[in-house]
Amino acid sequence: MIPGEGQKISGCSGDCTNALVLPGGGARGAYQVGILRAISELLPRRSPSPFRILSGTSAGAINTTVLASRARLFHVGVAELEHVWRNFESADVFKTDAFTLTRNSLHWLLTLVTGGLGRQNPLSLLDNDPLRQMLGRRINFSAIQKSIDAGYIDALSVTAAGYSSARSVSFYQGMENLSPWRRVRRIGRREDIDLEHLMASIAVPIVFPSVRLGQEYFGDGAMRQATPLSPAVHLGADRILVIGVRNETMDPPATDFEEPGYPSLGRVAGYVLDALFMDGLSADLERMARINTMLSQLKEGTLEGDEGPLRTIEAFVMLPSEDVREIAARHVHEMPKAVRLLLGGLGAMNKGGMQLASYLLFESGYTRELIELGYKDAMDRREELLSFLQGEPMESASGIFGWNDLSSEYTVRLPALQISS
Repeated sequence: MIPGEGQKISGCSGDCTNALVLPGGGARGAYQVGILRAISELLPRRSPSPFRILSGTSAGAINTTVLASRARLFHVGVAELEHVWRNFESADVFKTDAFTLTRNSLHWLLTLVTGGLGRQNPLSLLDNDPLRQMLGRRINFSAIQKSIDAGYIDALSVTAAGYSSARSVSFYQGMENLSPWRRVRRIGRREDIDLEHLMASIAVPIVFPSVRLGQEYFGDGAMRQATPLSPAVHLGADRILVIGVRNETMDPPATDFEEPGYPSLGRVAGYVLDALFMDGLSADLERMARINTMLSQLKEGTLEGDEGPLRTIEAFVMLPSEDVREIAARHVHEMPKAVRLLLGGLGAMNKGGMQLASYLLFESGYTRELIELGYKDAMDRREELLSFLQGEPMESASGIFGWNDLSSEYTVRLPALQISS
């Protein structure tokens, strides 16, 4: 039975605290909305959030913040997200007029040629003020605390990277009994989440401008987030639903008869974004699987850590069943002409550079197809999803379910890891 309003999901040998972790991914964040839509349809109509803890980075931070502000009625928050993502245009995210893009491009070129223009140096390649305006209009940040006070959620976490401190900072708003944490190059800091935290978390370096929070400037949270599952764990999660944005099927290697082409700037930029948003998640899942496996093999079932006994954290991982780059290739023509010219100049309009376009393609045709893909992927696994949300036992010593990342490598190194086909 799915919990009703005000109830907490039980299981995990007691009360089970479910968390939702949404990594960054730019326009690929639409895939996350499709998964969430399916979950909202699987739950009773007026159910509260099935996730006590919401943790997001970059585009994922926007999605989790909307859900936190609408935690009393989960389907309402999901519907609001879907409405925005289904009707996206690039102009809703950054200025797309030819004058602005040409001016910014020439400004960057002049800065490189002259070695810098002092205070006139460009702040970013793109101006994302339209996104700032839209988020300010649509998100009721004061409702986050109301959701916490009413008991619908325990905490919301938004992660950004500090340029001065060189740390990953997870800003969290939650129940009074939650304590800050400090680790190597990463900390948890209690603050009321507002628009500036979101703009900082999505500030992709060079692409979007950095944001000042207090006495420090911050950029995209994925930059130093080596452990994207960590905020949810520190905030008390027992089970984590992770919705990634990358299909893990690797490109086939070049044959002996093919001459590999030199990577364009656009291809390199797409590669950097892909590593930024998803590689930390893969490493963190492997780390969690290893710890869970060790705990399952201990006779006592416990292992002391620096904050007390380590505990098993279970995770359900959802990843796109199709290559998102191929979906982007079908819709890249929808981008404004000035944006296409800019990406074309970077070498990002061909097959090799489509990775970059897939993160910047904020157009409705593309985002709608990603939403439908996420919805289909979730419905194909609806029984597993519901079992996970209900806290039913998982049949995996590693505690990680549904992860298909580099399966041949990980099944050799970690035989207990259950890999779904």
